[in-house]
Amino acid sequence: MSAPALLSVQGLRKSFGGVQAVDDVGFELRRGELLAMIGPNGAGKSTCFNMINGQLAPDAGRVLLHGADIAGRRPREIWRMGVGRTFQVAATYGSMTVVENVQMALLSHRRELFRFWPRAAAMHRDEALGLLGQVGLADRADDPCSTLAYGDIKTVELAVALANAPKLLLMDEPTAGMAPRERNALMALTRRLVKEMDIGVLFTEHSMDVVFAHADRIMVLARGQLIAQGAPEAIRADARVAEVYFGSGKLVQAGGAASGSGGPARDSRDSARGSGGPAGTANG
Repeated sequence: MSAPALLSVQGLRKSFGGVQAVDDVGFELRRGELLAMIGPNGAGKSTCFNMINGQLAPDAGRVLLHGADIAGRRPREIWRMGVGRTFQVAATYGSMTVVENVQMALLSHRRELFRFWPRAAAMHRDEALGLLGQVGLADRADDPCSTLAYGDIKTVELAVALANAPKLLLMDEPTAGMAPRERNALMALTRRLVKEMDIGVLFTEHSMDVVFAHADRIMVLARGQLIAQGAPEAIRADARVAEVYFGSGKLVQAGGAASGSGGPARDSRDSARGSGGPAGTANG
């Protein structure tokens, strides 16, 4: 018998001014799994993502986390239930050191942000260093975030997202703006952490090389509807998926070569993004 789903999305719907952005979308995600959500411009990816995270309330449908319906709850509540998130634009405090960014997320997780503030710099430092060790940045702990390369900043954001010990991690275009080598290094690190920590990851991504190299399963949205889901090999061979992407995107063939040209146009209609500080503290 297979393990019960960590995340179960059922009949999710959302419309804006008569436009059906998400139309009866349903899927499941289990612990230890990386599930990619892809689709061309206007597919409804970000709208779906933001309903799962609580930034948007669905018009209909359920979002079950370990069987508990979290649809319509506030992002802070969902975060405290064990859902972490990273954003397309890395959200860290550049004036703080790397370790201080992670400490802030730990303080938020423990509801200590406004307690004993003079001692904050010393609180949970060892735990923060442990998280940085997990992502390979312990040696940069005392460097200001403003001095880091962009790939390292995205890695710090991953450590911040892990500060509340999430069961589910939502990653919104985690490799946006990164060089190919950095992209694959970050996703390889994510895959290792998923297996070690037994968590589930749902991620959106425009880089098809990343999707096909690192996702266990892929689901494809088009015009708000789920048109396909399955293993990368099945998605690569799916005629309807190829038709959706033809001329506006690329599917990766076996061996890593890309077919088609260009990449999917960035989703302008459903592009609500997080902003501000680290994912943990922004929702905390």
